[in-house]
Amino acid sequence: MVQKEVNCLFTKNTLPFQINALPSTFSQFRKKVENIAIDINLNHLDSLPPMPSEIDVSSLKMATLPLNQTKKTLLFKGGEQAALKHCQTYFETTYPSRYKETRNALDGFDNSTKFSPWLALGCISPTMIYAMLKQYEKINGANESTYWIYFELLWREYFYWYARRYQNALFHFGGIRNNPPLTSFYAQRFQQWKHGQTPFPIVNACMHQLNQTGYMSNRGRQLVASCLVHELNLDWRYGAAYFETQLIDYDVASNWGNWQYLAGVGADPRGSRRFNLDKQTQVYDPDLKFISQWHGECKNSQIDFQDYVDWPITSVTNKGDT
Repeated sequence: MVQKEVNCLFTKNTLPFQINALPSTFSQFRKKVENIAIDINLNHLDSLPPMPSEIDVSSLKMATLPLNQTKKTLLFKGGEQAALKHCQTYFETTYPSRYKETRNALDGFDNSTKFSPWLALGCISPTMIYAMLKQYEKINGANESTYWIYFELLWREYFYWYARRYQNALFHFGGIRNNPPLTSFYAQRFQQWKHGQTPFPIVNACMHQLNQTGYMSNRGRQLVASCLVHELNLDWRYGAAYFETQLIDYDVASNWGNWQYLAGVGADPRGSRRFNLDKQTQVYDPDLKFISQWHGECKNSQIDFQDYVDWPITSVTNKGDT
């Protein structure tokens, strides 16, 4: 029996194009695939393959997390059973019917699906989630929000095939078109960004959230990426690499594909995405609750304390200086 691929919705045979002819934008991809029937008949496994003979199971020990990583285990419990329980619980609520209205919230566990950690680790397949979504729509009715859950699964799917198509170019500074952006690397700026000590409170709050929980909302990821590329003029790959070390739902294709998209070297036909951070704060945190909760205010913060050769910069000129 031919085993179905379980980490994607489609296969090379069901895609209406060859991988090397992957559409250059997500919109083009979506229009070609969103109406393709997805086989939700999952193969039943009667047995698992034997353990490789080279591995001595008796010598294996349970891995332990460093003390500074323990908080990142509180939001999510690993494994297939936990994944199934979470997804079933989610679809037993009315949250899917208002997902599009809440998905951009910066915080709140129930405002988005939170499927990504289990998808990233292969604890559940996108096909299983799609089957649960279809069952939910059958019982509760379909609307724009339930479609948007599928829409987000298609974004993940696009980046999966994007990585298969472009391979090493996923990590190139110039992206898939070999067109390097006008950014550089400033060590101090990068440290400020990592530790949430920039002049931008909403970015600081998002980075504190990431560092403490291993998770950040989709909206937050866009804002901190825009800040790194446009406000701090840093090489986008450092941001992508830092996300790789921190995200509990790290997925190589989605992470690096999205960073390319924000940096203007990937699948976005309009070039890089720059967000007005003040406006975004007014829209998504008008009462500054999120910023307050995650201590986003950083007094006396400025972008540079040293110049490009690490000489100190001060904003006050000493008397007698010329």
